[in-house]
This record gives sequence, structure tokens and C-alpha cells, in this order.
Amino acid sequence: MRNLILVAFTEPVAPGLVFPRDDWPLHITLLRFDVEPPASTDVVPHLIQRAAAPVAGALGAVLRIGDDAGFGVQGSIPVSLVDHHPLLQGLHEELLDAVEELGGKVAIPRYVLEGYRPHISHHNSKRPKPGDVVVLDHIALVDMAPGGNHTIRKILELWRVPTA
Repeated sequence: MRNLILVAFTEPVAPGLVFPRDDWPLHITLLRFDVEPPASTDVVPHLIQRAAAPVAGALGAVLRIGDDAGFGVQGSIPVSLVDHHPLLQGLHEELLDAVEELGGKVAIPRYVLEGYRPHISHHNSKRPKPGDVVVLDHIALVDMAPGGNHTIRKILELWRVPTA
């Protein structure tokens, strides 16, 4: 089983970046999922290819940070909500279609489609403030356990806004 996640980083990251599981750069989760590829097939290249068009269509979208909220058990995880944006919602839905076409299963089905609530989890002193603007300029496919190591994460693919 391969545990993967598609995210939009709200701070700069580099291709191939490896980071500890408890020290994520700030990000908006687009879709968390698992895939169980056939023994002879790596689904990652197929997913990258299928995700490229929806990602390209969303890159550069300007999002506004909304109110603070609490997620998780008794609202114990502080987050900043991201105001609704049709490009962000559409990207989430198209990525879900791509993952399902490859036989992937979303980690928590109630958090997709109508249940999708884009947000940025606060991390130590890092967090956006209500009214801040973020740009979808770093969208990534991240391996949640590269080489079976659950203590780290690794960026497998990074799509960025083209620079002039």
C-alpha cells in the first residue's frame, strides 16, 4: 500500500524535498489517499501525468484566508480556513477523479467533494492570518512514507507557476 497526498504548499519548497513528518511546510491539503499498485506497476508516473492538466489549470489562483477554526477531537487542532474558490474546489474534484481512475482510495471519504474544507493547519508560530492572500504556486505529490519510512515525507512531484 502506498500512502500519498496532494497538497498546495503556501511557502516555497524544492523538488525532492524530504522533511520530518511533524515539520511540514505550511500547506492546503488537496487530497489524501492510498493506492495499492500491481506488483509490476508504479502508479506514481500515471498519477503525475493525469494530474498535470488540472494542476496547470489551478496554478496561479489567488486564495483568501478566512476565519480561524479548530479541527480534530474537540477542535484541538488550530487551522485557518481558506475561503471557497471554484478553482480550488474544481482541482480537488479533478484530483479525486484521477486517483479513483487509478484505483486509489481516499483516506477519509467524508472530507471529499461536499465535505472538502480547505484549510492551513497552524504549525508552531507559523500560520496565516484572516484576510491574508495566498497563491497556488507550489502544488505537490508527497509520499507519506518513502521507502516505508513513516517518520519522513518526500515530495515526488512539484508543479510550480512558470517563471518568466
